Amino acid sequence: MNIQILHDAELDLLEGYAFYENQTSGLGDYFLDSVFADIDSLKLFSGAHEIRFGYHRLLTRRFPFSVFYRVNAEVIEVWAVLDCRKKPENIRDRLC
Repeated sequence: MNIQILHDAELDLLEGYAFYENQTSGLGDYFLDSVFADIDSLKLFSGAHEIRFGYHRLLTRRFPFSVFYRVNAEVIEVWAVLDCRKKPENIRDRLC
């Protein structure tokens, strides 16, 4: 299966990168490496995650982020990569 990261999800990744890079130099790169590894795991485990707000939700392993995705035919579409520390209503408003 192919994975497609949609524009809004790319912006989420850049925002997360900037946040962690501002904390410690190099941490932003580690954030991206970790989250991309989790996204790559969707090639094996897509569809196995719980559904929240109409999307499958993958919890990342090393950072408090969720990857929201949908599976369409032969494509896994990543719609959002959101910080779990935000208020649930903000996440819902973003996805619904």
